[in-house]
Amino acid sequence: MRDPTNLADAIVIASVSGGKDSAAMCLYLKERGIPFRAVFADTGWEAKETYAYLRGPLTDAIGPIEEVGYPGGMEAIVTRKGMFPSRMRRFCTEELKMKPLQAYQQRVHDETGKPIISAIGLRAAESLSRSKLAPIDGITLKSKLEVTIWRPIIDKSEAWVIEMHQRHNLMPNPLYLAGADRVGCWPCIHSRKSEIRLIADRDPAQIDRIEALEAAASEAAAKRGAAPVSFFQSRLATEEGKFPCEPIRSVVEWSRTARGGRQYELFDSRDPDEGCTRWGMCEQPKAEEE
Repeated sequence: MRDPTNLADAIVIASVSGGKDSAAMCLYLKERGIPFRAVFADTGWEAKETYAYLRGPLTDAIGPIEEVGYPGGMEAIVTRKGMFPSRMRRFCTEELKMKPLQAYQQRVHDETGKPIISAIGLRAAESLSRSKLAPIDGITLKSKLEVTIWRPIIDKSEAWVIEMHQRHNLMPNPLYLAGADRVGCWPCIHSRKSEIRLIADRDPAQIDRIEALEAAASEAAAKRGAAPVSFFQSRLATEEGKFPCEPIRSVVEWSRTARGGRQYELFDSRDPDEGCTRWGMCEQPKAEEE
């Protein structure tokens, strides 16, 4: 692994999600005079506010942001597979984010001949698991390219993140101002009750989009003799050991029940060391009581 304090012969690639932590990290690198390439892994499944923020205010603040992704995004891969990502098959992170980002890192290395340092905006204060992460470690891609993972704001607080935005006159992603406490897929398969309610109220067209995708994926599943599928899956198994699906319309109905109302054990508790949260590609949600 390379020492990120010695950057003369390396390329720093900063992953951005449209969230506050990755934005603050890029502002921090900019303040320190560290050249970097910002890159966003587009799942094709982000909120319109996030796209506008990335391509507008955030670009103005940190410089150009390159975009990579799986052709057709979430809709294409779900249609091709005839299934949605689930607690047992989290292919969304690998296919929509990790592979495109690693291909980008490989391409930059091939073009420049320089080592790659991947800067990730994770903070130890977010969880016990993250508090155990080192500021520097590394991974080896399938191509055998060794990539140094650098977490330059691992020891920073949320107050520091907010102050960094204020110092650079950068407003946060407007989703935060609308009541969201995380930025990522719209929605993530592990979204919380309040997040589904926010999406249904703020962007009902996205619910229509999910419903149409459920129908297409179920049709593909039927061709291989499988049961209908839906975007959300229960985290509680039946007596037969299966994890039943819940159609998006039922989930939206549930999201609008009051606390203590009808409950669905729908969503898996997201492990901050799993999936896109581990790599700083989206944000870890806060705990929510139903």
